[in-house]
Amino acid sequence: MYGHVLIVEDNALVSSAMRILLEATGHTVTEAATTEQALAVFDNPDNPPDVALLDLTLPDGDGLTILTRLQELGRAPRICVAVTGHDDPEVRSRCLAAGCHDVLLKPVPARELARLVTAWMNPDDGGGHSDTIA
Repeated sequence: MYGHVLIVEDNALVSSAMRILLEATGHTVTEAATTEQALAVFDNPDNPPDVALLDLTLPDGDGLTILTRLQELGRAPRICVAVTGHDDPEVRSRCLAAGCHDVLLKPVPARELARLVTAWMNPDDGGGHSDTIA
């Protein structure tokens, strides 16, 4: 099953590479570089993202604030995943406590990202979890 993926990433090269990969595997992708842009994506109720990949360090705040705000509005995507360069159990715990389905460590291997997004779109197949960060 293909779906709509929101990539929230302020590094244009990383965001573009993820978009190209996910579009090549059949997903619709929207990119946002700030928390404000990410929240605006959810203003369109006709095409909400199924999966949100949230960078934790953004120019206008923490990526987890996006998830918190969407939860408050009742608009959180089915799957929200933190994407971080911080290989730290404390960061992972914070992300999971905030409601993230998983935490991925940058750089995320392309095949692993494609596999996980496909698994998250097909929850009957187990929902997909990474082994990228312990």
